[in-house]
Amino acid sequence: MALDGVFLSLIKNELSCLIGGRVDRIHQPSREELVIGFRTAQGLKKVLFSADPGSARIHLTCAQIENPKAPPMFCMLMRKHLSSGKLVDIRQDGFERILCFDFEAVSEMGDKVRLTLVSEIMGRYSNIMLVNQQGKIIDSIKRVGSDQSSVRVVLPGVSYEAPPRDNRLDLCSCSFEQLKDKLAENPKAETSKALLKAFEGISPILAREICFFALRGEEKISAELSTDELERMWFFIAKLRRELEKGENTYTIVKTKEGVMKDFCFCAIHQYGALMVTREFDSPGELLDFFYSQRDAYSRTKQKASDLFKLIVNLSERTKRRVENQRLELEQCGERDKLRIYADLIMANPGSINKGQTSCTLMNFYEENCPQITIPLDRRLSAMDNAQRYYKQYHKLGAAKERLTALIASGEEESRYLDSVFDALSRATTEGEIAELRQELSEQGYIRNKNSKSKPPKALPPMEFEVQGFTVRVGRNNKQNDKLTCKTAEKTDIWLHTKDIPGSHTVISAKGGSVPDEVILTAARIAAYFSKAKNSSQVGVDHALIRNVKKPAGARPGMVIFTNNKTVYVSPLSDEQIRELSKSSS
Repeated sequence: MALDGVFLSLIKNELSCLIGGRVDRIHQPSREELVIGFRTAQGLKKVLFSADPGSARIHLTCAQIENPKAPPMFCMLMRKHLSSGKLVDIRQDGFERILCFDFEAVSEMGDKVRLTLVSEIMGRYSNIMLVNQQGKIIDSIKRVGSDQSSVRVVLPGVSYEAPPRDNRLDLCSCSFEQLKDKLAENPKAETSKALLKAFEGISPILAREICFFALRGEEKISAELSTDELERMWFFIAKLRRELEKGENTYTIVKTKEGVMKDFCFCAIHQYGALMVTREFDSPGELLDFFYSQRDAYSRTKQKASDLFKLIVNLSERTKRRVENQRLELEQCGERDKLRIYADLIMANPGSINKGQTSCTLMNFYEENCPQITIPLDRRLSAMDNAQRYYKQYHKLGAAKERLTALIASGEEESRYLDSVFDALSRATTEGEIAELRQELSEQGYIRNKNSKSKPPKALPPMEFEVQGFTVRVGRNNKQNDKLTCKTAEKTDIWLHTKDIPGSHTVISAKGGSVPDEVILTAARIAAYFSKAKNSSQVGVDHALIRNVKKPAGARPGMVIFTNNKTVYVSPLSDEQIRELSKSSS
């Protein structure tokens, strides 16, 4: 895993500013996460502790994390023991992936006690435990009984024991000879895997980067390493040591060109070449805060709203199939004019047609040169009755054409609406946003509201951005788009929306004056970011004055019409640029 023991030591150094601070708030946003706020001389600082197997970590965070309405039992226990407690030390044994936070707190009897919060970052064995001064576990965020582990039990009242520790080298103190001896213990292993077994607390990406430098991009087993390659490896390790000693680390994230987070490290990463994109950060905590918030945002939303995603996909596919079938029926209605011609020709020649005929050949005076045309007949009917039958079919298809045209228009509008809801749902990051979309779908009759007696979810405010002194607001969902465009905005404000693409309504507050073109272009890039075309290189964005934007009577949420608009073509802003402009992050 990327959060290795060396990276954790850098986190420990960054958290040293909390020593002497007091616990202000404790929250447990999810089953395996804990957030503790500390009052320090530099102000309030929040630390996120996670024991989630896929994202176990500790770091300072600035993220606005949504908390449950009722705190879980472990959170209540932590508040009971650590509220107003003073942090006196943070400990790490070598490069073990364990941080111990020592607190001075006051017991129920008013006595001073020393408590230790132990955070173990060990993949699926990660845990968060509160230990008293006698070394007994008060409780843990994940309890482990004897039926789950025969090696180590983690239960209240049990003495805390550190996990078993392997005999590995210390990256910052070992010698060149010790490294060669350790690599010789695994002669048939790939060099990167042999390094993982040799050193304590290094991650796979760091081991691969050492090999990339030493072997110049080749792959070898450790027994095949030459003296020059071993010396290049040692040169790279010595360079890492100097950077760690002087605090000159390069905190680097590796992501795909599409922006998907892949890995991170405390040194520059070159092993991927042009296949991946890297980004550097000023501190380890800032890196982790960004990496996991970006990586987990979509997966958390999909988990919480999986039923809504499935519902919208099914509804959208069903609507598109229905519209396609209606279009085919409408094409068949194109033959109705031929039926009227058949009826008119029969009415013009009733004497030449006898009952019992299955067809007749008549002169078609509707076409130039009056060609002969063969008309099918029902032999059971007279000429006049056959004509009336064709007239009846003609009028029936006329009514069907009008009905089908209306149904197709309605189906296309419904499909656009469902696409807009899916787009908003894919960008939702909080339970509040998901609850609003669930409420919207309930109001539109797509789902049954199980909690009809409960209060509707509290509406979240629009997202706000600052562009050269102008406030740009962006709706989070269709209902908020309606409110922002039709109620909140002034007539002189500027409205923006991606051209023929689902996205959020974006409004520039003009304050009664004119808005520079540079501001409109930046706002257009914001609108492109909050749309289905976020990952496109060039996106058309319409903009118009609010006075020219209207909502038709009976239109679905988020649907408007507009006139006197202009279109600009822009590239969406990046995640970093959005955060820089966001008012909530400033």
